[in-house]
Amino acid sequence: MSAYEFTPDAIVIGAGLAGLVAASELLRSGKRVTILEQEPEASLGGQAWWSFGGLFLVDSPEQRRMGIHDSLELARQDWFGSADFDRDEDFWPRRWAEAYLQFAAGEKRAWLKEQGISLFPVVGWAERGGYTATVHGNSVPRFHITWGTGTGVVAPFIDRVRQGVSLGVARLEFRHRVDELIVENGAVVGARGAILAPDAAERGAPSNRNEVGEFETRAPAVIVTSGGIGGNHDLVREQWPRRLGTPPEHMLSGVPAHVDGRMLGISERAGARLINGDRMWHYTEGIVNHSPVWAKHGIRILPGPSSLWLDATGSRLPVPLFPGFDTLGTLEHIMSTGYEHTWFVLTQKIIEKEFALSGSEQNPDLTNRDYRLLATRVLPGAPGPIEKFKTHGEDFVVANTLDELLDGMDRLSPEVTIDRERVRSEVEARDRELDNDFSKDAQINAVRQARHYRGDKLIRVASPHKLQDPKAGPLIAVKLHIITRKSLGGIETDLQARALGADGSPIPGLYAAGEASGFGGGGMHGYRSLEGTFLGGCLFSGRVAGRAVAGL
Repeated sequence: MSAYEFTPDAIVIGAGLAGLVAASELLRSGKRVTILEQEPEASLGGQAWWSFGGLFLVDSPEQRRMGIHDSLELARQDWFGSADFDRDEDFWPRRWAEAYLQFAAGEKRAWLKEQGISLFPVVGWAERGGYTATVHGNSVPRFHITWGTGTGVVAPFIDRVRQGVSLGVARLEFRHRVDELIVENGAVVGARGAILAPDAAERGAPSNRNEVGEFETRAPAVIVTSGGIGGNHDLVREQWPRRLGTPPEHMLSGVPAHVDGRMLGISERAGARLINGDRMWHYTEGIVNHSPVWAKHGIRILPGPSSLWLDATGSRLPVPLFPGFDTLGTLEHIMSTGYEHTWFVLTQKIIEKEFALSGSEQNPDLTNRDYRLLATRVLPGAPGPIEKFKTHGEDFVVANTLDELLDGMDRLSPEVTIDRERVRSEVEARDRELDNDFSKDAQINAVRQARHYRGDKLIRVASPHKLQDPKAGPLIAVKLHIITRKSLGGIETDLQARALGADGSPIPGLYAAGEASGFGGGGMHGYRSLEGTFLGGCLFSGRVAGRAVAGL
């Protein structure tokens, strides 16, 4: 059993964004911190490092410059309409949701600027909804992209923790796997577990589980920031909600395998209450990564609204399940079809303007703050990473005619009979609707309406055109898979990030933040997210936890 000469004021379990923010707040307050992380140093920063870097803000200067009129009242209407809180367990999630909205509409932007985090001037419009005003969706664009993407969000907190290490007030203990929270007299007073053998695995890649020692470390407070369950497909299926139908047999992974939910069970054994485990957020626009880092590595397409979305047999998805409108509504519909994949049918003109890929590594212009490379997005041709997937990705079909496109779709899904005549009918019917500047087709009307927003017209939504217009070609089909991503439930916490027990009382010494806490309270998103709220939830809940422990 190794002993630590270093005596921390707090232990943070997990070196992702929420944990780094919590540690940074503690260090700012003059506290000493130990961060325990199972993975090698290459994975410092967790899943935030891989992210696109979208942040939810309300009534920001970026929005106002783009002609967007937003308000706390409108954001609250959208959030609670999407969350649809309906359980006794939603007592704290409701309060976290309100606190987060106040943060997003208040000091969040100024606080980000203090950290050195800056924002791209064009605000994106995610989860557009398409229903009525009081249910799911963003009424206005709120998805603020960070200069530097996820790496830019994580960087200042990594720097602060590393500075703490150099000053002797912080410890970063990699390859330290927590197996148990130490509970004495009803309080959590530390953690113990196994020291794993060194591993040169690259970021996100599997690392060994060879135990070479044991450790035990104690502190007055332990903050669990270990993430969710998206890399553990068995657990995803076990907690899959009935409302979304039978869980998929085949899924891609949007996160590495070590995002397995293991620490949630360990926290529960220490007395923490887990709630809303059946609330989860998985995407329906996953494609197989042509250069995978982990098993079943998928990349999510961030689509504009113009692609024709077909189910596995070739039937068009119902209104308003258009690209980028309602993630979980689309997932529910897909699972009702009896198949697990769908198709986008689009043109080169659409892919050039409307396809983005989620991930820092898929957006080198934004990640590296390369203005010259960024400027190429408005030139003819799709961004380099998109073209690479179009050429090398196994889910893409490119053809000059609809018959050739259908042949390619058949080759990619031989187990499902595609109704070729139905596809042809859907494409031709859609194209006829473009003979006028008005239409009964709800998707075409939504595309036209989207282009009233300056940001969409500038860089996000292609001008309406017929799919079979040769000048817009070639035709493209993309086979889409379900891809795991986020847990919306987790450890129940109060507004000080204190973990609560079965009786609703705080467990002395135990705190939680980030995805492990459902981003706050055990599920501040309710059933649905408005997007840009996962990184933001890690920032906010990590900050709350760090400040609460610093005040002990």
